[in-house]
Amino acid sequence: MTTTHPVAAHPTFTVLAEVAAERTRQDTQWGEQNHPDGTGPDVALTGLSRRAADAAHTARFATELARAEGRLTWLHILREEVYEGLADDDPAALRAELVQIAATAVCWIEAIDRRAGKVTA
Repeated sequence: MTTTHPVAAHPTFTVLAEVAAERTRQDTQWGEQNHPDGTGPDVALTGLSRRAADAAHTARFATELARAEGRLTWLHILREEVYEGLADDDPAALRAELVQIAATAVCWIEAIDRRAGKVTA
């Protein structure tokens, strides 16, 4: 039998189960939340004194530079994804960026678990 949705590897499934549990805790604490997106290329990012589109461009540049210099970190990668999302005002593009942000965060968690020798079997 083939499927159009591949089953996640066990470490990914474990982390996603933790994310699902956190979502349950959030819903229990805050109820269903429906806030405006508050994103777009001209949105001012607090503390950065710049537009989201400019921050996204800078983050992309910093990530590529770090990669080229061999000093790439998860901070570079996640920051780039987050800023790209903050710069999007199209709901479909924003949604795609949020999926990338979530996947990057899950990947980072898996890397932390591997460093700690945490084996999920």
